[in-house]
Amino acid sequence: MADAFVGTWKLVDSKNFDDYMKSIGVGFATRQVASMTKPTTIIEVSGDTITIKTHSTFKSTEISFKLGVEFDETTADDRKVKSIVTLDGGKLVHVQKWDGQETTLTRELQGGKLILTLTHGSAVCVRTYEKETA
Repeated sequence: MADAFVGTWKLVDSKNFDDYMKSIGVGFATRQVASMTKPTTIIEVSGDTITIKTHSTFKSTEISFKLGVEFDETTADDRKVKSIVTLDGGKLVHVQKWDGQETTLTRELQGGKLILTLTHGSAVCVRTYEKETA
């Protein structure tokens, strides 16, 4: 169930984010700012709709979707992509496609942490989030 992902998550660790951004075509200046940013991700579930909000000093984004239903998304770096999110073995798998390219954002829970793995070609970035307690 996607309910396990519900909560407010703060970025605590990030590996290879610059390589990943470079791979998907993010410019140098944007990468500099984005790599310094520690975003907070808020995941909410209402009925069969999942909402993922990402807040940071750099940019805030929000997407709402139903599992398995393709939707249009504008990413934080302004790519216009076709996205689909599925629940696969307890992982939220988010695939973005644009201009013949594809990137996968996989969210999974490990030891109480939210692990976000970003993959584009050979570039793999792992970002670790911890749940904020009220």
